Amino acid sequence: MQTWRDSHTRADDAREALVAALAALGVPESAWSAVRPVVTHTGTPCVHLGVLPADVVEQVAEALRLPSSR
Repeated sequence: MQTWRDSHTRADDAREALVAALAALGVPESAWSAVRPVVTHTGTPCVHLGVLPADVVEQVAEALRLPSSR
């Protein structure tokens, strides 16, 4: 059970990071409200994105293509 809890925490943290990035891009909550943390039957932490509007996916793709400021 602890493995599942740890995996769920990792999945939830990843979801929160993605949601924060989408919010920073100005994406409304209604577009990302279906993004959910998921743990597979083998304990792998995942994030289910659901269905995102095409314009949101284009915004994310554009942001990923920007040069890193690191």
